[in-house]
Amino acid sequence: MKKLILLIALTSLFFKVNSQEIKRFNPDTIRTIQLDSVVNIRAEKFGIETFINAIVNDTSFYQAFRNMKKYTFIAENRIFSYDKNNKVDGKVYRKIKHNNDGPYKMEYLVKENSGKIFKKNGKYQLYTIEMFDYIFMNAYNTDFVPNAPAGDGKGGTNESYKDKLKTLIFNPGKPIKGLPFIGSKTEIFTANMRQYYDYSFYSATYLDSIPVYRFKVAVKPDLSSWTKDGLMIKELVTIFDKRTFEILGRYVDMKYSNMLFDFDVQMNIEMSYFNEVKLPTKITYQGNWDYPFKKEERASFLVVHKDYKLGKGK
Repeated sequence: MKKLILLIALTSLFFKVNSQEIKRFNPDTIRTIQLDSVVNIRAEKFGIETFINAIVNDTSFYQAFRNMKKYTFIAENRIFSYDKNNKVDGKVYRKIKHNNDGPYKMEYLVKENSGKIFKKNGKYQLYTIEMFDYIFMNAYNTDFVPNAPAGDGKGGTNESYKDKLKTLIFNPGKPIKGLPFIGSKTEIFTANMRQYYDYSFYSATYLDSIPVYRFKVAVKPDLSSWTKDGLMIKELVTIFDKRTFEILGRYVDMKYSNMLFDFDVQMNIEMSYFNEVKLPTKITYQGNWDYPFKKEERASFLVVHKDYKLGKGK
């Protein structure tokens, strides 16, 4: 159960209504783009449905992670944990070279830890960091399967978690089976859920040169507090390349509370092109999650991938 709740908190792949006011990494794709203007929907040959269909059916976002297998690159991972007063009480820094020139090799260039990171048995103090280590330290070797049928929550524990994780990251808007009280709350594009959200899209420039659309889905501001509290996804922002309509960025803000758990998280994933191949370049996360009889966990991550070079013979 703890892993299920953490899985939601950590991958909520991708939102500022009710977001936490903590000065950590600001995981919002808007920081990387320059907005030009609001797009006049009537003047364009597409509309909201075009964007929604692209989000639901996209496979290129997942493929960008799979493309990493062909490249040698440097990954820099920074992790911070916080106490109840939001003061840093633990740090992790990893600089890793993923070498694909021949048989794959992973080399730690820098490996630093400080503060309350590990238990006496060598395991991480926080489940958040443990799951982060599983997801992003091994993103290169991810075995998520695109467009696989949603799991039913049965079968092997690890496979069940991976299936839920895959859906949350690569298929936002689809239901997550096997998550108590939450599974259906991710279906923000159903006819019933659409009444609670506003939709807008802007013309923009990404990374100073790429023409994009920024499509935003956000909880309507005039809803009652009771209704807002029942909506888990507060905001979903997706960046589309105008030229190909492929997804280059995804930002999500999730917040939810009930008798079993409480979480408030934001996450952002950004892509860029290397010789016309789309690859992940930045992943940021910040969040708090609380589980009964356990210490509240507060953490933020910054993952940067750079210096991509196609591996020899790839």
